[in-house]
Amino acid sequence: MNYFPDEVMEHVFDFVTSNLDRNAISLVCKSWYRIERFSRRRVFIGNCYAISPERLIERFPGVKSLTLKGKPHFADFNLVPHDWGGSVYPWIDALARSRVNLEELRLKRMLVTDDGLELISRSFVNFKSLVLVSCDGFTTDGLAAIAANCRFLRELDLQENEVDDHRGQWLNCFPESCTSLVSLNFACLKGDINSAALERLVARSPNLKSLRLSRAVPLDTLQRILVRAPQLVDLGVGSFSHDPDSETYSKLLTTIEKCKSMRSLSGFLEVAAYCLPAIHPICSSLTSLNLSYAPGIPGSELTKLIRRCRKLQRLWILDCIGDKGLGVVASSCRELQELRVFPSDPYGVGNAAVTEEGLVAISRGCPKLNSLLYFCQQMTNAALKIVAQNCPNFIRFRLCILDPVKPDSSTNQPLDEGFGAIVQSCKGLRRLSLSGLLTDQVFYYIGMFAEQLEMLSIAFAGNSDKGMLYVLNGCKKIRKLEIRDSPFGNIALLRDVGKYETMRSLWMSSCDVTLGGCKTLAKKMPRLNVEIINEIDEMEACLDDGQKVEKMYLYRTLVGPRKDAPGYVLTL
Repeated sequence: MNYFPDEVMEHVFDFVTSNLDRNAISLVCKSWYRIERFSRRRVFIGNCYAISPERLIERFPGVKSLTLKGKPHFADFNLVPHDWGGSVYPWIDALARSRVNLEELRLKRMLVTDDGLELISRSFVNFKSLVLVSCDGFTTDGLAAIAANCRFLRELDLQENEVDDHRGQWLNCFPESCTSLVSLNFACLKGDINSAALERLVARSPNLKSLRLSRAVPLDTLQRILVRAPQLVDLGVGSFSHDPDSETYSKLLTTIEKCKSMRSLSGFLEVAAYCLPAIHPICSSLTSLNLSYAPGIPGSELTKLIRRCRKLQRLWILDCIGDKGLGVVASSCRELQELRVFPSDPYGVGNAAVTEEGLVAISRGCPKLNSLLYFCQQMTNAALKIVAQNCPNFIRFRLCILDPVKPDSSTNQPLDEGFGAIVQSCKGLRRLSLSGLLTDQVFYYIGMFAEQLEMLSIAFAGNSDKGMLYVLNGCKKIRKLEIRDSPFGNIALLRDVGKYETMRSLWMSSCDVTLGGCKTLAKKMPRLNVEIINEIDEMEACLDDGQKVEKMYLYRTLVGPRKDAPGYVLTL
């Protein structure tokens, strides 16, 4: 099969970056398997319990970049216990002992400790990039170790982590010789920041392109940073509040006008609306704007800002912008590809901020839209049909009605036909989240038309087991299925157990699945881990096969039951 020397094929394989394509290449023949094995540098593992670190190292001894995910996705909604697991330390320890030349580590929803960060900083001499997303368990002491010992660090990206701040002086630990930083994000930190150390670090980082600051960084420090780093492309603002008549504000105006490379703006964790005109000079160049953490900006000021951002491709915003504000987005941002509208009041006790009216306006004005997350108070089938017709290129469509079982606000009917229109029109849809009053009919549409669907999130939906069966039988490419508070039970769970070997995971909580059904599944499919999570009762008291399980997490694995499960987790 191989007509070229291995060195030539390895060079060709370097141009194949997709994990799926690399996997396919390795199955062609033994020669290609061997070449791909030794040439693979980047590895993605969607579940840290699906494989052991030792097996990864044996399979890909030359790995330099590793992406790992830990807790299930529903951990983002507080449905997974804090101490469920997902520790990264065994991975770091195994990689260090094997002397892997690790350069990049990206973690999501994992338990990270200071000992682990210290081990990274001491073990991998060429370490360059650390990205932590929704992780916890570590402090600024661990960050100090990374700063002090990783001499070639290019990227330190902390997104939505829970970090204990012990000293507030971790930025001091970057040595004077550190000049390699390209990206630094510590927006999620809550403690004090040494402004002088930050300014010195920025000044000696000529290649710094992305900088996202915490709320502890005041506006006068921001102004001095921008003087030293006018080359920034991506800026996350911490505090943006100052007297507009002050000298500091005047200097900021002059400085921002010189930031000709700025394309992405986010943050504004503390903001005074009267200071916003300072950023107007760079709005015309922005392609990304994230104001989802800026509740201090009223809707009227948001619309003034967005009118100036005509090149936006990505917008994250709070629903206080209102339907009229979304109309401004639709008329001003014709290039928009991704929109996320978050709730300013997640409990929905206030007046409706955005409705189907705003979404319809967006669909008419932004024909390139392909990714949506939309929190709203109400929706209609008619609106969803219009959206499906206007935006057939959706690959991600997530609609969250704050009242999760609310019907069509005009007809009081289920929203089956509206979502049915979405899956029929959007042939490339890969991720879908449903909300509102829904029956089994919507799952019939999903199973029939959503041929490319990979991830589906369901809550408070369906009438019977048929709904879940429509999805499992019809969606050939489904990898992750998440279900909560829906009437799906053992019949749906056990009808086609072989399907689960083609999936990464299945989550079911507050459904009609019983312990006996889970035991049957585990017996039939020994290569799956079936975890029962019951925080309320002692596990010994929940051994009746007819007892409904509180939470079940099923996932494919090559290494059997995990050894770090807490007492309230029963692995069948």
